[in-house]
Amino acid sequence: MKRCNLSVIATALLGVFSGTALADQATVDRISHFGLNYAVKDNQAALHGVDCAQLGADWASCNKAVIALTNHGDAVTSKDWVIWFHSIRQILRVDNPQFKVTHVMGDLHKLEPTDAFTGFPAGEKVEIPIVNEYWQLFVTDVLPRWYVTADGASPKTIASTDTEDLTQFVTPLGEQWKRTAEDNNILMTAEARFEKNSDVKMLNAPALRGQIVPTPQQVKVQGQDIDLSGGVKPDLTALKANSQQALMQRFSQLGVNTGGAYPVRAQIDKAAFSGAAAVPGAYRLTIDKNEAVITGLDEAGAFYGVQSLLSLIPASGEQKIAALEASDAPRFAYRGIHLDVGRNFHTKAAVLRLLDQMAAYKLNKFHFHLSDDEGWRIEIPGLPELTDIGSKRCHDPSEKTCLLPQLGSGPDSNNNGSGFFTRADYIEIVKFAAARHIEVIPEIDMPAHARAATIAMEARYDRLMKAGDEKAASEFRLLDPTDTSNTTGVQYYNRTGYLNPCLDASRRFVDKVIGEMQQMHREAGQPLTTWHFGGDEAKNIYLGTGYTDQAKPEAGKGIIDQSKQDKPWAKSAACQAMVKAGNVADVDHLSSYFGVEVSKLVNAHGIEAMQAWQDGLKDARDASAFATKAVNVNFWDTLYWGGFDSASVWANKGFRVVISNPDYVYLDFPNEVHPQESGYYWGTRFSDERKIFSFAPDNLPQNAETSVDRDGNAFTAKSDKPWPGAYGLSAQLWSEVVRTDQQMEYMIYPRLIAVAERAWHRASWEQDYQQGREYKGGETHQVDVKALHNDWVRFASLVGSRELAKLDKAGVQYRLPVPGARIVNGVLDANVSLPGVTLEYSLDTGKTWQRYDDKQRPAVSGEVQVRSVSADGKRFSRVDSVKG
Repeated sequence: MKRCNLSVIATALLGVFSGTALADQATVDRISHFGLNYAVKDNQAALHGVDCAQLGADWASCNKAVIALTNHGDAVTSKDWVIWFHSIRQILRVDNPQFKVTHVMGDLHKLEPTDAFTGFPAGEKVEIPIVNEYWQLFVTDVLPRWYVTADGASPKTIASTDTEDLTQFVTPLGEQWKRTAEDNNILMTAEARFEKNSDVKMLNAPALRGQIVPTPQQVKVQGQDIDLSGGVKPDLTALKANSQQALMQRFSQLGVNTGGAYPVRAQIDKAAFSGAAAVPGAYRLTIDKNEAVITGLDEAGAFYGVQSLLSLIPASGEQKIAALEASDAPRFAYRGIHLDVGRNFHTKAAVLRLLDQMAAYKLNKFHFHLSDDEGWRIEIPGLPELTDIGSKRCHDPSEKTCLLPQLGSGPDSNNNGSGFFTRADYIEIVKFAAARHIEVIPEIDMPAHARAATIAMEARYDRLMKAGDEKAASEFRLLDPTDTSNTTGVQYYNRTGYLNPCLDASRRFVDKVIGEMQQMHREAGQPLTTWHFGGDEAKNIYLGTGYTDQAKPEAGKGIIDQSKQDKPWAKSAACQAMVKAGNVADVDHLSSYFGVEVSKLVNAHGIEAMQAWQDGLKDARDASAFATKAVNVNFWDTLYWGGFDSASVWANKGFRVVISNPDYVYLDFPNEVHPQESGYYWGTRFSDERKIFSFAPDNLPQNAETSVDRDGNAFTAKSDKPWPGAYGLSAQLWSEVVRTDQQMEYMIYPRLIAVAERAWHRASWEQDYQQGREYKGGETHQVDVKALHNDWVRFASLVGSRELAKLDKAGVQYRLPVPGARIVNGVLDANVSLPGVTLEYSLDTGKTWQRYDDKQRPAVSGEVQVRSVSADGKRFSRVDSVKG
């Protein structure tokens, strides 16, 4: 009888629980079909009655926005639901008492009902006003894939946010594009863009004849043309087989028949170069009616010489090139592109396309950012959790099977939030790069930006502890269990975002990873010669200069209780013991201390150079403190915040400085000042091809005359320090809001070509660095701006008329420039930043499009839409409009 009663009760309870789960799933399903809209209302909220300082906003800066949820179905009254969403801005206040927002980790937040919640009425819209930190100036500040959960129910993405077209659920920003009242940037309307482009006209064919990209040191163009339409007969036997194959693939990609008669011969003759001309990568190219001969100082030089010949090939039409003689050598030894696959993964195919284009434009360093807080992207034998868990994001609050969703990845692992390269993938990538004379420099970021690794190694620890193997469990554990530090990184991760530098296990982990990466490089035939330590941003953001303590607040800063904030590792027993023993001065010095320790491991593996972001080594005495033969630093201070001067400090301490300035060569920053462009913008509001082309990387003060600061204002630059010169130039693509391969290529190209031009070629208008010389934007006039302008017109015409079509042939989904346009006396005038790009216009809001001809400008009225189109006719720019 008792047994029977228990069975009945159990069955009844199961039914209740099942019914509850079904009800919760029904709620989740309903909410997932809500319409969701996000609208920015005021980006200068502090000027309009919001006390941003009291809310704890950095530099007392905050914005107002509204989340609107529209229920198209039956009423939802249940309180058993959570909406999870991604926001790169911290939510400081919710102005609807029915809802609350809680920060979870990184950019992940959750929106929940309060006790005051009355439900989502059928067929009605509910608005949730919020206050965010900072500003929201570009559409990509809002992230997709909001999703709903309830206990026992499967998570569902809100369908209206499950898109990469953010305009589907984000209201156009309209007038909300200024950061502050002092923001003097120019919004790129069609008219403003026309004005900006108005000094750039397409050069005629004779003016572009014989032009090579990037520009050689010396070229003598002859009068004769060489017709390659009958094909070429390459003799590339001076090069290794893999490089020969890479060049033959480039011939084929550009449509050149390699079974023809015109001889193209590459050779290596070190004796032919002497003195200043004997620079690694130097070459000479002679093209005449009989043959084309490339003579390289070394194999890289011969390879680059062939690429210069290929540069001359027209993208379409007759394959005629100018007879010429060129003598050339690279400007910098380090000519790099950095790609972040940690925040969002990018596929092997996209990486290989990038390497191919780097080779075409003579870039030679691929800085591969393989780990970050949001993802670990490389298989390491013996540490399966790194990829089983650390490479995957999904909705698992326990993080036992994956990392928490971040950066618009939503609850599932079926997007670029997840992914990794197998050993075989990585070896293939390194082989592909080596064939193109590109060095792969892997970066495993530490001690900060390490959360994917720390969480993965916690999972490994738990697995082995359950198996009863405590020694093995602790071997690679990266967190100190005694550490209770309350610390927050710059992207809002807690102490789990920092690998602990005071643990022997951390050294063992680094040694293990270096060894495995080194073995992959050996198998690929490219020895690992540079290891990137990372080292950046090991700090607590709430102890930064934009916050002030509530006990003694300073005006203009966010007011918080700083007594509750700790520096990273401040409460780690292991780190406290190190400080007490005198091994390190204090916890502030731990990042640089760990850099020195890692350099010993790097050196022990026979790797010649260590590289790091400069702030990770800031407390080291100088380069001699490190064990490796050389130490490279990626210098990433913005110029207008003093970078024109602080770069010299690093160079004078013996570091090899790789210029990596955010305000010029961060390719994840927007192309122009327009809310529909994409990217982060903390360093500048835009970096287009023209700005990058105008960059003087080896005389940083000079740039004050040719550029503006983040707010579009002039600045002054001078350094009284000696400048030994830059080691190289590197452009960076960070992937926080670059989720897909298509978005990656939109941001990289064609800006990569301008980066290559400055990395390879020093222009005549670039001045020698002169200690103590002052440049004042708008006041001094030391730069030959006419020479700069003429050089840009030449380069822009080459890119627009020739290079973009080559990217089409390579399958690269580059950004097409948005046209400028105006209507004067009923006639449409249109132009483009890269002359040679085809323009189209529409008089019926995009239903039909017509080719724009500058020589026969059409009569128009009303609103006219304009766009540019790729040479192959398959892709189009963002559409803009102008009214008559």
